[in-house]
Amino acid sequence: MPRKWQKYGKVRGITLSKERFQFIFDHEHDLMEVLEKGVHTYKDWALAIDRWVEKPLEDYLQFILIWVQIRNLPMNYYTKEAIAALGEKIRQVKVVAFDLDKPQIHDYVRIQVRFDVSRPSRKSKVVNLPDGGSSVVYFNYERIQKRCYECQRLNHEKEVCPLVIKKRRDTASERGERIIKENQ
Repeated sequence: MPRKWQKYGKVRGITLSKERFQFIFDHEHDLMEVLEKGVHTYKDWALAIDRWVEKPLEDYLQFILIWVQIRNLPMNYYTKEAIAALGEKIRQVKVVAFDLDKPQIHDYVRIQVRFDVSRPSRKSKVVNLPDGGSSVVYFNYERIQKRCYECQRLNHEKEVCPLVIKKRRDTASERGERIIKENQ
């Protein structure tokens, strides 16, 4: 990570457990620069990084600030209030990067949210239109590459997803019961 942060020789790391590491910076400004850059990744997995505290709260390293692109937004939803309300469907909105007085040059609007990494990421939301129709709005999480494609959580791959494992066990159990009944 020090090389990725361009802090080689200015920070050292300690492995605390299989999933937790501590980085000790020589200078406060180097730590602040890393924290201000937002989401960091290692081997395409998002990392929750924060300043060390002696007595961490129960939700320590449970949240990351991430930017989310909202795509396919209906025209009547182009207000800060509507964008913030959509963002709240994901998690707590910190920033709505939208200015009605400036031209929109992208096909999306951006929000920054405080995201709970233990909860599923939401890919889309159906919004109701004033004429009675509906539209699907899509959420793209910036700098987030890997996630479980079964449950949409950021902390494991599909092969080790608890939901997939449960489905496999249930299927095997049902198959076993069926074989036993057939052989009786």
